[in-house]
Amino acid sequence: MPVSGGLDFRTQPEAFTLTLTLGGRYAGQQEWAIHAERSAVVARVQTDFGGVLPELRRVQSSRMHPRFLTSLHYAEGDGRGRATFETTFDRKAGLVTLRQGKEEAAVPLTTEYHDPVSLLLWLRGLEDVERTQAQLTGGRVLVQRLAESEVGGVPAHAYFLRPGGAYVYVEQAPPHRLLRLIQPTDFGPVEATLQPPRKPQPERRRRRAS
Repeated sequence: MPVSGGLDFRTQPEAFTLTLTLGGRYAGQQEWAIHAERSAVVARVQTDFGGVLPELRRVQSSRMHPRFLTSLHYAEGDGRGRATFETTFDRKAGLVTLRQGKEEAAVPLTTEYHDPVSLLLWLRGLEDVERTQAQLTGGRVLVQRLAESEVGGVPAHAYFLRPGGAYVYVEQAPPHRLLRLIQPTDFGPVEATLQPPRKPQPERRRRRAS
């Protein structure tokens, strides 16, 4: 498995926003926040669907190995209470524990796993390979590199993931930002595109009272 390189969240936290569209119409937004915490990298992804999609909030959190970006813990829910789905990777006990609602199951930990969030961050630092794979708790994901592309005039590496049929576009040059994600859904393909950073507004001078 290629090692993720060039992404050091231990010294440089990161935050960015992706705008969601469906058929060219606004469908919500996704807020990413990534930082170091003790001996791990922690990412929180809040997706607020809306516009042409039903209003719904989804919060994903991933705790990852600081170098390999493999998953240590993953949870998702609505952000208002206990996670509806949770996966814990206990390397000392050699177990993977999955919780969904009140149901819980444990299986032997025999390999390194990614989760839906850590997989995307791992792709940002992927070395120059045409095909590779990653293991998720739901099964193996095959990653195929496509022809070079551009997103908003920015050169990008393009990847196709299967099963699932998602597309991931990563900036070629550092810091290898996530530029666009395309995910098939029951409503059609939802695109998530990186918002450009906001330019600081010039401070207005207060008028002195005469």
